[in-house]
Amino acid sequence: QVQLVESGGGLVQAGGSLRLSCTASGRAFGLIIMAWFRQAPGNEREFVAAVSWSGGVTAYADALKGRFTISRGNLKNTVFLQMDNLRPEDTAVYYCAAKLPRGDSLRAGYDNWGQGTQVTVSS
Repeated sequence: QVQLVESGGGLVQAGGSLRLSCTASGRAFGLIIMAWFRQAPGNEREFVAAVSWSGGVTAYADALKGRFTISRGNLKNTVFLQMDNLRPEDTAVYYCAAKLPRGDSLRAGYDNWGQGTQVTVSS
């Protein structure tokens, strides 16, 4: 089990950028896969991006690849989500997630979740 705390959400105009941060603490915090998910009102939670424990492997939702970039600050056990060219449809609560590496997919199987941070994109 790890504890996750997100930050960096807020209000931004369409076409703007925002960078989210998530810091993990607890056991195995240096050996975890970390990811971002999001959930808009009335929608199911969806995968956004993930990064391996080493930071060397990443995965993205197909529709978001090219606009969003995930990176990892391993020394501080922090993951970032750089969001560029934001659109109103990106408005959602963004959640940080983590799991221990087991050789499975980066896109699913997460069992630790942060509280979420609100991202609102205005037109």
